[in-house]
Amino acid sequence: MASAAPLLRLLEALGRLPGIGPRSAERIAFYLLRLPKDEARALARAIVDVKEQVRFCEVCFNLSEQPRCRICQDPARDPSVICVVEEPKDVLAIEKTGAYRGLYHVLLGAIAPLDGLGPELLKIDELLRRLGDEGVQEVILATDADKDGETTATYLSKLLRPKGLMVTRIASGIPVGSHLEYADQATLARALEGRRAL
Repeated sequence: MASAAPLLRLLEALGRLPGIGPRSAERIAFYLLRLPKDEARALARAIVDVKEQVRFCEVCFNLSEQPRCRICQDPARDPSVICVVEEPKDVLAIEKTGAYRGLYHVLLGAIAPLDGLGPELLKIDELLRRLGDEGVQEVILATDADKDGETTATYLSKLLRPKGLMVTRIASGIPVGSHLEYADQATLARALEGRRAL
């Protein structure tokens, strides 16, 4: 059984990934066993590289290989508008539409009281600090259209409105209960264009 120990460790590691159950872990493990060694090494190297080289942008908390992400460094972006999203994958989804040219702020989650995720665990204080420094006029709340995303948007709008900023929420077009990463580009572009004041 000692020879199966590496396979068991791989199955355990894969099973800890989100959305991967025991059957999926098994399929992936056996797929990896069939890979040529050079492809398996390339996959392992890619995982190590992303852990060593990718970090959070010191300004907006998007993913970056530099202290500041390419969007925060881009002088062509409109610094008067900040789009607040839950995760870096949401930045990617919005960028694919080509409909938005402002800056971003990534919260790194959403308020989820049942999961023990309160506002103090998100990058909300960092957002509030940015609003005082950058001449921001509008904050677009582009959190997911599920319960946690709506809770987060409501919480943020109550914090931001007294600051005299225009606070908008992306429009419907994204079905309630869905996540930004699964929306098609046209729907996401429409939702951005049709955002509303809160």
